[in-house]
Amino acid sequence: MSTFFTNSELGNSGIRELRDWKPTISPFPNFLLPLLFVLIAGCRHAPLMPAAAHVPPAVRFVDVTTQAGIRFRHNNGASGKKWLPETMGSGCGFLDYDNDGWLDILFVNGKPLDVRTSERSNVQTSKPSTVVLYRNDRDGTFTDVTRDVGLRVDLYGMGVAVGDYDNDGFDDVYVTGLGGGRLLRNRAGKRFEDVTERMGVEGEGWATSAAWVDYNRDGWLDLFVCHYVKWTPQTDVYWSLDGVHKSYTTPEKYEGESCRLYRNDGSHFTDVTKAAGIYSVKSKALGVAICDYDQDGQQDIIVANDTEPNFLFHNQGDGTFKEVGIEAGIAVSEQGKARAGMGIDTADDLNSGQEAILITNFAGEQLSYYRKDETGHYLDHAAACGLGAASQMYLGFGAFFFDYDLDGWQDIFVCNGHVMDDIEVRNTGVTYAEPCLLFHNNGRGAFTEVGRESGVGKRIVGRGAAFGDYDNDGDLDLLITTNNGAPRLLRNDNRTDNGYIRLILEGTHSNRSAIGARVRVRVGHQTLMLCVKSGSSYLSASDRRLTFGLGKAPQADGIEIQWPNGNVQTLDAVPAGQTVRVKEET
Repeated sequence: MSTFFTNSELGNSGIRELRDWKPTISPFPNFLLPLLFVLIAGCRHAPLMPAAAHVPPAVRFVDVTTQAGIRFRHNNGASGKKWLPETMGSGCGFLDYDNDGWLDILFVNGKPLDVRTSERSNVQTSKPSTVVLYRNDRDGTFTDVTRDVGLRVDLYGMGVAVGDYDNDGFDDVYVTGLGGGRLLRNRAGKRFEDVTERMGVEGEGWATSAAWVDYNRDGWLDLFVCHYVKWTPQTDVYWSLDGVHKSYTTPEKYEGESCRLYRNDGSHFTDVTKAAGIYSVKSKALGVAICDYDQDGQQDIIVANDTEPNFLFHNQGDGTFKEVGIEAGIAVSEQGKARAGMGIDTADDLNSGQEAILITNFAGEQLSYYRKDETGHYLDHAAACGLGAASQMYLGFGAFFFDYDLDGWQDIFVCNGHVMDDIEVRNTGVTYAEPCLLFHNNGRGAFTEVGRESGVGKRIVGRGAAFGDYDNDGDLDLLITTNNGAPRLLRNDNRTDNGYIRLILEGTHSNRSAIGARVRVRVGHQTLMLCVKSGSSYLSASDRRLTFGLGKAPQADGIEIQWPNGNVQTLDAVPAGQTVRVKEET
């Protein structure tokens, strides 16, 4: 069943017609090698688009945080003791909690870590709220409704995952942090109820990113939770950059914590971490992406680890996973060294039907950018495709693919910011606040960095990042968090006249959120592919609606939806500028 929304029927939803659019590093480790490789080798893929695709489009991102009424400011809990968690947070998310067709905004917050110090300085004047929710007022502004909807959570927060775990039609929220996580059930868009203990997902330790995934295809969303390192104030390790003053410690000084997998049976969650083959003390996980990397119909899990090899958990189809990161080629660098993985995402960047893997790393390590070769093995193409040299000096966190100019090719956004607030005393050229990067996909397998000219290049101590069309004008906007600072809401002002279609999927036999669905859209001779997913980026949740850029094409010529349970559903041509709600056929 599918429903087409015309511009008149959408009314104040805001969709318009096309004509209305307006550790210690060297300052330059291996810096020249990627440049030389690019000049000599170039990119090996044949052209996929006309030469005009080389020119970056006329798109500007405008900071509208203040005028949108967003007053949130992240509290990392720092008290001068340089404790490790202070460097890491936090995340954000887009969700439509009240089902009014407009994306709301959620921020995850920290709180004072040293309660005694904060009490003496009168910092902790009231019970902190880990989650702050802003309702979209449908006019470009937002209202803080945190108290109204009952979101008072006492936790040093890190990340958020959004999904309808109970299939009641309203998105629920899982918040991670020190001490595990909190499951907040959405009661019909009116209130949120903390059901953590009752549902069996309280956990413990230091939880970071999380993702919903129906790994056993039973129609109920299961929960994957990344865990970082074993840290407490009592076990904090002293470390110094200059030999005199304490600096933030590297994760190499701590033992890792295993990720967790919770199976949902419809009424309760069960921890199946060990039974499913997920348990590993080598985990120092910060980012997670859900994808079907081998296209066998089963959802696989990719984990970005910090100073440990990355994981690729291959779904065996029997309720278990096999870790194949080394065999697949994504675990370590080409030199055989584990990198400092933070954020992660996957997408079909070549419109070839195969998904590439993007992972952000520490300053001096460049982005990791994996594509499959003809044997099915992943190779790092970051240097060859223009991503390596541009990211060399920066420490990346939130990152994702999205088609910001709606030309039909997946572009890349990366949010940067160092973890050591005293890094500049070393005079290496590396700074604490760093610019975000925006890479334009030229349609020929390579990328051009256009962050400064597109308005995203301001230096910040960036952490979480998400995308979503908060103003319902068809293009994708940006939400960025900063450590111990204010966020940035960046409105996408797209003047390219490129068209789009948007799909909103609702599962019936599959999970209602349709997480795991794979959609192919045919546009002329090209086939675009997007997947409905949870997780990705760093500690954050992006718009789950699928937005396909059509370029100058007047329509999508055909649509194929492969639902999470394997069912396939097709739609005929859809004109540009339309939003289509599709319910899984029974």
